[in-house]
Amino acid sequence: MPPSDPVKAHLLDAADVARTLDRLARQVVEELDDDAGPADRLALVGMQTRGVHLARRLRDRIERIEGVRLPFGVLDATFYRDDVGLGTGRPAPVVQPTDIPFSLDGRRLVLVDDVVYTGRTTRAALDALVDMGRPASVRLLAFVDRGLRELPVAPDYVGRHVPTAPGELVRVRLEEEDGEDGVWLVSRGT
Repeated sequence: MPPSDPVKAHLLDAADVARTLDRLARQVVEELDDDAGPADRLALVGMQTRGVHLARRLRDRIERIEGVRLPFGVLDATFYRDDVGLGTGRPAPVVQPTDIPFSLDGRRLVLVDDVVYTGRTTRAALDALVDMGRPASVRLLAFVDRGLRELPVAPDYVGRHVPTAPGELVRVRLEEEDGEDGVWLVSRGT
């Protein structure tokens, strides 16, 4: 972990991350079986940055389980955020690519994010998706739900609930981005 973030607890190691992804993939597969309509109308959309890696891993697991390769897209909702340019003291966001190579119209989407907190990033993502098309439904998959919501957003699939207090952060680290898999509870650096 970065030295500016004092670790309070190591919540998940690499094996826990893998088991959690396996469980979430099975839950999405159950959705395939329970929802009306063909499986080819379901797609995964990963939110930049770590949500993209999680969605890709879920897609691969679902393919192994069901033999179905779900469409996969990448979303950056930075320009839809309500806190960009408000002098929050946070560094300016880095805009990353959005790549959704299929029509959203009529699709059942699973929107994948690493951590859900206030609900504002999810709201921004929903606004971005609706600007691109009219999905039949959007389900939210959060690898970690840390609570303390500011908007009425609730994930449909949750890897791990981690109640947090103000001043605490949840850090999800993934091999593709950070060189290791794991989840930590940390104190906000000063």
